[in-house]
Amino acid sequence: MAPMLRFAPSPNGPLHLGHALSAIANERMAAALDRPLRLRMEDIDRIRCRPEYEAMILEDLAWLRVVWTPPLRRQSTRFDRYATVLAELTRRGLVYPSFASRREIADHARVVGVARDPDGAPRFSGDAAVIGAEEAERRRQLGAPAAWRLDMARAVNEVGRPGWTEIGPSGAGRTAAHFDPMSWGDVVLARKETPTSYHLSVVVDDADDGISHIVRGADLLTATAVHRVLQVLLGFPTPLYHHHGLVLGEDGRKLSKSNGALGLGAMRQAGWTADMVRHEATARETPPPPLPTR
Repeated sequence: MAPMLRFAPSPNGPLHLGHALSAIANERMAAALDRPLRLRMEDIDRIRCRPEYEAMILEDLAWLRVVWTPPLRRQSTRFDRYATVLAELTRRGLVYPSFASRREIADHARVVGVARDPDGAPRFSGDAAVIGAEEAERRRQLGAPAAWRLDMARAVNEVGRPGWTEIGPSGAGRTAAHFDPMSWGDVVLARKETPTSYHLSVVVDDADDGISHIVRGADLLTATAVHRVLQVLLGFPTPLYHHHGLVLGEDGRKLSKSNGALGLGAMRQAGWTADMVRHEATARETPPPPLPTR
């Protein structure tokens, strides 16, 4: 399989300027390296992801003149593949079922105070501290729904704390980067309501699709530590990474669908041209943060 890049939006709402920036960054590196650009729909959320949003994404990319190479990949068609990988990690004792709810985890964190992961969520290290070992066992025996979490300490003990290579926007340059995966705690690899998670599906898909260069926003920079652990555990190839800057809103936060960022379709209806949007997205890119190193 020829090395390639991928743009991987979630069809849970319209694209905005931040997505446009990421699509353009992928497009430009693919052109610089003379490699194909694939399109992947990260649609594992079967409630929020909808066909109409996928149609909007395809329309927006065509309008922006971002050319991608078929076929279109949809994560929702690959649940069996993710289940196979999760079963392998389970067999090796690297994942475990967790019965604590998000509310219970949040309540416990407020009461006792716990360290936070890079996304600001409570760092999780097992049900025992949250709901107690006996309650966790009771729920297991009752067949209660469980999330499946990576035992990060056991994983790090097996493969260490692998770093990665960060490259420039055109694919040139090499910089060693590293972030401690233990800072994330025991991340979720399969949710109670979804048979996978972002961390698991993105790592499996990138390996299966032969993605050699991963271009994505700087908000995912530290998550690369988790992905590198999984790649080494599963014997997957090591991609090169480029984490570009973000587009921020007036409130100083990155643009997101959840905080009402204006969609590209709405911008088009308001009179923006594709060239104007491409210029605006790249002009508003923030400088990427300093690379984490050892």
